[in-house]
Amino acid sequence: MNKKETNLWKLIAIVSMTLLAVLGAMYINGIGLDKTQPKEEDIIPEEEISYLSLWNDDAQAKQKLEAFVKEATDENSPSYIPEENRIAVFDLDGTLFCETDPVYFDHMLFMHRVQDDPTHEASEFELEVAEKVQEFIDTGNYPAGLDNLHGQGVASAFAGMTVKEFNDYIYKYRQTPCPGYENMTIGDAFYLPMLEILDMLQANGFKTYIVSGTDRLIVRGIVDGLSFMHIPANQIIGSDELLVTRNQGDTDGLDYVFADDDELILAGEFLIKNLKMNKVTVIAQEIGIQPVLAFGNSSGDASMARYTVTNNPYPSLAFMLCCDDTVRENGDEVKAEKMVKTCEENGWIPISMKNDWITIYGDEVTRK
Repeated sequence: MNKKETNLWKLIAIVSMTLLAVLGAMYINGIGLDKTQPKEEDIIPEEEISYLSLWNDDAQAKQKLEAFVKEATDENSPSYIPEENRIAVFDLDGTLFCETDPVYFDHMLFMHRVQDDPTHEASEFELEVAEKVQEFIDTGNYPAGLDNLHGQGVASAFAGMTVKEFNDYIYKYRQTPCPGYENMTIGDAFYLPMLEILDMLQANGFKTYIVSGTDRLIVRGIVDGLSFMHIPANQIIGSDELLVTRNQGDTDGLDYVFADDDELILAGEFLIKNLKMNKVTVIAQEIGIQPVLAFGNSSGDASMARYTVTNNPYPSLAFMLCCDDTVRENGDEVKAEKMVKTCEENGWIPISMKNDWITIYGDEVTRK
């Protein structure tokens, strides 16, 4: 090889090494080689992300909620809300979760225990309560006094179970197919557009609570283990029943010390129905901060809504679902019209299941 050829190969080697060095640097810095990297013009600014993809764009509730969240999280806005005060409270049945197939989950769970569970021998009292629930199912009219009767019926029907056994029982029952729908179990009957609200609020520093008239332990059993529900057990408030330890007997809690072999069981005594004004007092007791957002669907949530928007030091809104969809859901147009009027009278924001939502349970779910 002559001197000219040697110099040529040296030049090629130098160029090759330089090129490899440049490519290596580009790889290390993630520039140019990763075809999955989005182009700068394709990156959506965080403030432009819409979490409410299952809502129609012209929905008033969507527009007002998105504007509220944008202002509440902007430190330069006069409507800014410190993160520790971003509290949102949600009713469960009829607000996040189906309540009309044919009635509330906790009522159907009670009926299953009393009428269909061969391992349970129902008491005369439980059978009487079951008759009242059946009357509600047949007529659509809620019998007077059933709130407390049903609460005591649930406490009685599951007395002696440990908290875990009760949770497992609920978990098993929620696998039951919804009687009025195809391709959905009772436990999957969550309103998908409302779950988007939870996601949006949680992503923006809001602490979300369920405040339900359903037994607290039942609500925990409904949401336990659901990948799409990010509300921990200590942010679930509901009706309550007495818990004792298995060895405690009739001894008062002030006179008893928890033993090594103890476990908590349902004592069979109903304590309080968490509806109407009781929702306000329990929010004050357990959360200790006035909410800035409230979501409900009935007169049982009216006090919670008013409490949220009355004399609040921060901007606040209350939303009410209107059950006006009779095609995709078991709607009641008369009831929905009444709720729209109630919203107008109180300055609350109505949510139309029929007009505001692109889907309710997902396209694969249909009414029978």
